[in-house]
Amino acid sequence: MDAVDTTMEKLRAQCLSRGASGIQGVARFFRRLDQDGSRSLDVRELQRGLAELGLVLDTAEMEGVCRRWDRDGSGTLDLEEFLRALRPPMSQAREAVVTAAFAKLDRSGDGVVTVDDLRGVYSGRTHPKVRSGEWTEEQVLRHFLDNFDSSEKDGQVTLAEFQDYYSGVSASMDTDEEFVAMMTSAWRL
Repeated sequence: MDAVDTTMEKLRAQCLSRGASGIQGVARFFRRLDQDGSRSLDVRELQRGLAELGLVLDTAEMEGVCRRWDRDGSGTLDLEEFLRALRPPMSQAREAVVTAAFAKLDRSGDGVVTVDDLRGVYSGRTHPKVRSGEWTEEQVLRHFLDNFDSSEKDGQVTLAEFQDYYSGVSASMDTDEEFVAMMTSAWRL
């Protein structure tokens, strides 16, 4: 385990020790650290915040943390990146059921879920906006797909994006049994 992983585990443990209010508290903490109001943290702001929590890192270690957590390459961390970094990894049981749900959606078997794949497993015909004529079924399917798509919204969902979405859901569920039951029911696995 390197310094970044160690820092992450310490920060995650502190957040989890705060119970259900942990994530809300992290969001408030994040906003307080954002001294310039940019809605993101630079290395200096994050370093100061972690030091307040007793996690003192030198500049090189802090830059490593920021590089690892900065998914969009902006050089700063937004709240979504910060929260994503705090999510605990999914267990094997959770990963397996997420992979099974993805495989059910990926009708073409090419590793990418598209609107064409969804047509075989999800119907938008009865969606209120389709029934009212406001949207087409294609628009409903695309909107559904966008829930799992990354911030790019390219109309294609990879297994990694699907796992990332469910990693967030997983973080709010206490037991593997509860998560697996939810996934099994939702995706009729």
